[in-house]
Formats: sequence, C-alpha cells, structure tokens
Amino acid sequence: MRQLARLARGPLSAAVVELVTTGPPDGAGRPGSARPEPAGGIDPWGEDHQLALHLCYELHDRGLPGVDAGWEWDAGLLGFRQSLERPFLAAVRAEAGAVPPLAELVEGMLTATGDGGPSSHLLTEGERWQAREYLVHRSVYHLKEADPQLWLLPRIHGPAQAMLMTITYDEYGAGRPERAHALLFARMMADLGLDPSYGHYLDAVPAPALAVVNLMTLFGLHRSLRGAAVGQFAAIEITSPPGAARLATALARLGAGPDGTLFYREHIEADAVHEQLVRRGVIDELTATEPELARDIAFGMAAAAAVDGRFAAHLLDHWRAGRSSLRSALPDGPDGPDGPDGAGRAG
Repeated sequence: MRQLARLARGPLSAAVVELVTTGPPDGAGRPGSARPEPAGGIDPWGEDHQLALHLCYELHDRGLPGVDAGWEWDAGLLGFRQSLERPFLAAVRAEAGAVPPLAELVEGMLTATGDGGPSSHLLTEGERWQAREYLVHRSVYHLKEADPQLWLLPRIHGPAQAMLMTITYDEYGAGRPERAHALLFARMMADLGLDPSYGHYLDAVPAPALAVVNLMTLFGLHRSLRGAAVGQFAAIEITSPPGAARLATALARLGAGPDGTLFYREHIEADAVHEQLVRRGVIDELTATEPELARDIAFGMAAAAAVDGRFAAHLLDHWRAGRSSLRSALPDGPDGPDGPDGAGRAG
C-alpha cells in the first residue's frame, strides 16, 4: 500500500490519515480530532468519502502501514466512521429503490444473463489493457476474498451458519492453502503483468470500485445489517458462475496463461455449488427460523446490484470512450506512458 500521506483525496480521507499517523491513540478517543462531521453537500459516492470509509475499514482487516493497531477500536475514530456510514447507507437505499420480495429477487438472479456488463464487453470486444484494469479494480476485494463475510459467522446460528462455513471454507482453499481464492487471484494478476501486493493499486482505484467493497464491510460489521450481509453474499454466489465463465474465456483470448484464467475457472464450478448451498442452506434455513430477516436479505441483494451497477457503468463509460477507468492509468492503458497518447501516470 502506498504511503498514507499520498492517498488522501479530500478533507475526509485527509482527516483519517492525519489522525491515525499521529501515533497510538491516547485512550480518550480524541473526539475533537476524530469526529469532524462531513460537511453538507459532500457526495457519499465520491472519491474522498469512499476512500475515508475504506481506510477506516482497513483497520479491521490487514491494517494500515505504520498505523498502531489500537486505532481499530478508538472511540473517536469509530464515531467519525459512523458519520461516513450513515450517508453512504442512505445513498445505497435510495439507489436500490423499492425492493421486490426476496423470492422474486432470487428468481431474477437465477435467470439473469448478465449480457451487456463488463464481463460481456471483455469477452466480445475487450482489449488486454481493459482486462488488466478490471483486475486492478477487483483486487481491492479479491485479494482478501470472503474476509468481509466472515463477520457474519457468529451472527447466524444452526444450519445456516454451518452452510455459510462450508462455502467460506472453499473460499480459503478447502484445507489447501495454495488454492485459496485470494492467492489464485494474485497469481492471475502476476500472469497479466500486474503487481499482486495487497493494496498496491489502492491509489489508482476510483470510488465506484471502493464502494463495492465498502458495502460488504459495512454490512458485515453491523449485526443490525446481518440480513443484508447474507443477501449481498448470496448475490455474489448466485450470479458468479456465468460471469466467471465469460471472464475466463475473455482472458484466454487476450493472452492469459493457465495462471491467468485459473481463478475464474475455479469459480465456474465452485460457485455453481455455492449457489445451491447459499439458497437452500443459508437463505431458506435462516428465513425459516427468522422470517423477519427476509426483507433485509432482499435489501442486501438489491443494494449489491445497485452498487455493482454503478461500478459496471463506470467501467463501460470509460472503456467505450477509449479512456482509462482508473485514477492513474496503467502503462499500457490509453492514458499511460506506453498507451496511444502517452499522457498519463503509471498506476
């Protein structure tokens, strides 16, 4: 991950960076420093807001370079994080709109073709630089795949918990560490000439991609949103196999080797099984014992679709215009030093 001082994209992310780089928390929460309320008019979908939230959440994951681990539960910083979460969640609810019944949403996901999205674009007309950009975007999540969902495990019980554990066990290699999905993704990045180091491309990844991962962590960290977390996770498992098949074929067409397609080939088979487990073993079992969660699960699915839709639109709008979708173009991108116009910064 790049030096924190260079990451800030505005006053909110700068406030987080400034606070956590002052040394260990003093135990009093430093509320005067840690709780600047986001000013009116700040866009919760914007670069500054999403990065600030991402940095707060990273304290619960791999941590931030040079930052004392005690900041994870600092009261002042948690209060600041909450002031970021509330407008983001409100924006997600507005974007999701009226949420259909759970059964209707699941049926729609099972029959959706996914035509017209980034995977279809990469399959039919994508270029190698676009595929590399796609992996950079997705690295923010896939280099820690399933970590945000693990917060769910102590929050559901009985058969649903057992089935969720079965699915996540596969995500971590099913007892074979070298088969962990995060490691397979790292191998894929290396095969396509990208740096697979955790957090290496954070500075280049724009808000729409950060929002996808922030949503997962937001749902996972709040017990009150555990139903939404189930819905978001279920949406991934139900819709993943067709997209994974398209991406594996696209990457092979664009020159990827065996390591460059293994991650998505693995997901074609694994997520086909997971789709059954998450529907019957997690959703059906959970709603049978806690029927009031059905609405929350449906919201999680709708929210995931809304945020993923914003991300997909960002990619396609830029690619179809011949522009890099990253904040800093890769060397072979249209705005990179080795691209057509040779004008951009390397990622």
